Amino acid sequence: MIKIETASCVFTHNSGKVVRGLDKVSLAIEEGEFVCLLGRSGHGKSTLLRSIAGLNKLTGGRILVNGSEITGPSADRGMVFQEDTVFPWMRVADNVEFGLKMQGQPREVRQAAVQRWLGEVGLSDYAGSWPKELSGGMRKRVAIAAAFASNAPFLLMDEPFGALDYVTRLGLQHLLIDLWKETGRTIIFVTHDIEEALVLAERIVMLRRGRIVEDTRVNLPRPRDADVRASPPAVEITKTILHHLEDLNGEQAAQAA
Repeated sequence: MIKIETASCVFTHNSGKVVRGLDKVSLAIEEGEFVCLLGRSGHGKSTLLRSIAGLNKLTGGRILVNGSEITGPSADRGMVFQEDTVFPWMRVADNVEFGLKMQGQPREVRQAAVQRWLGEVGLSDYAGSWPKELSGGMRKRVAIAAAFASNAPFLLMDEPFGALDYVTRLGLQHLLIDLWKETGRTIIFVTHDIEEALVLAERIVMLRRGRIVEDTRVNLPRPRDADVRASPPAVEITKTILHHLEDLNGEQAAQAA
């Protein structure tokens, strides 16, 4: 499990302005959960995710993975970024194999993993292709295949589908759910899209001004199609999230006045 204990992260901009990215955040994420971190841009979602990845240094508190404090990146935490992170100088198969190669896995293990995970994401016929020959959605499938192939028990995803069109994004959301069910990995997924969170999450954790303001279980049946997302329980979750966003608008208006 992941345990976050009063984690704080303060940045100082070049202008001298101090920004509190995280403000005493405490959270426990159990093995096998699918958690969406939801909120507006600049309110701590990605800061928290990158801190779990070991890419941000906390200025207070700590984060534990299976009882050990995070001090930096580790192979037990795979990361899928919003940006296109597929290596353009490597063919598709080499991209999927890369993490295992860095772990020193034998060639037969790497090749079996490449074959399996390219099949899982529907890209078996593109193993020898260059990333420039693929669409944006296909490159994202390569990144997902590489993350699962690495065998990391924790997968951290920072708005990975944000730049894609609606239909492509929805297809990748369903693919991700299928892989999560199959593997039992723990997934922490950053999004600012309420509908995306409803499609994906078992649990939605909402951040505002670097603090957790809502932690909601999403007890909706799967697959979460349009009818499920329009059901009364889903509407109640949406209303709760929107209430927090409206509260933020009120705070900003009061400060401006």
